[in-house]
Amino acid sequence: MELSVVVPTLNARRRLARALDALDTHLPDVEVVVVNGPSSDGTSGLVRDHPAADVLLEIPERNLNASRNAGLAAATGDVVAFVDHRSVVREGWYDALAAAIEAGADVVTGPVHRAVSGGVTTEECERETVAGRDVRYFDGGNVAFTRAAAEALDGFDEYLETGAARDAAHRLAGLDTRVVWEPAFAVLRADGDDVPDRVAETPEGSATGLKYRALAYRLAKNYGVSLSVAWRAVRHALREAGAAARDVLDGDETPSSWLSRGRAVLTNAVSGVEAGLRARRRDRTPTRNPNGVSSRMDRAMSRYDL
Repeated sequence: MELSVVVPTLNARRRLARALDALDTHLPDVEVVVVNGPSSDGTSGLVRDHPAADVLLEIPERNLNASRNAGLAAATGDVVAFVDHRSVVREGWYDALAAAIEAGADVVTGPVHRAVSGGVTTEECERETVAGRDVRYFDGGNVAFTRAAAEALDGFDEYLETGAARDAAHRLAGLDTRVVWEPAFAVLRADGDDVPDRVAETPEGSATGLKYRALAYRLAKNYGVSLSVAWRAVRHALREAGAAARDVLDGDETPSSWLSRGRAVLTNAVSGVEAGLRARRRDRTPTRNPNGVSSRMDRAMSRYDL
């Protein structure tokens, strides 16, 4: 197995240093491609001096999925893994991946252990059936694809600012690929002390708004419009509204902010459905990715072989 590890990053120098240190310790002989968005915290200098990094790509876009796709296009391995700048690979990560690939897996994912006060909490395997598809979700910061599976997906959908890994999980289910959950394929994630990436402060650009735009987009793009799929989106929105209403009753949120969140959900859901149906028309193949690697081969970026 020839493995490449892609590490997208943006303004997270300290966290990235920990991620690269772990790769250098546990995977010293694999290709590591770091894709740096327009960071302003000295990330480029860190990467150039770090022994784990083999390739540094500098791109002008702040879109995580643009970074993932740029790294995928540059990687040379027959297996490509994605580890985000917060994720520290654990001992046994490589062996678990190699065993799963040898056993015939197309995609390998595993738990993300999150550091919390007093210990860690661990994500569990998440899967569901949607319109007859068995969808197994994965964290985009701890996943590996065979080259064939990555090319069948055409990478991640760059329309999405959030939720692209879940979109890819739906598309993998449609492509009938074998997605394997390996408990030993684990990373530890801690937020660290970097300044967090900012989300736009307008209601339409809030985290809630982006979440529902992504949800509506991936459902419309992958499944079209049907009553069962529409009800799935409505059910998510009702749960969001119920949680917000409880916050209002508890005094943690004002009625005006609750209404603002509601408008953000509705506006972004409608926008996501429209964009998803356009994307579905643009790519009628099972790949369902009109905004993938192949559409961005002329991407502006600088490459440094280290």
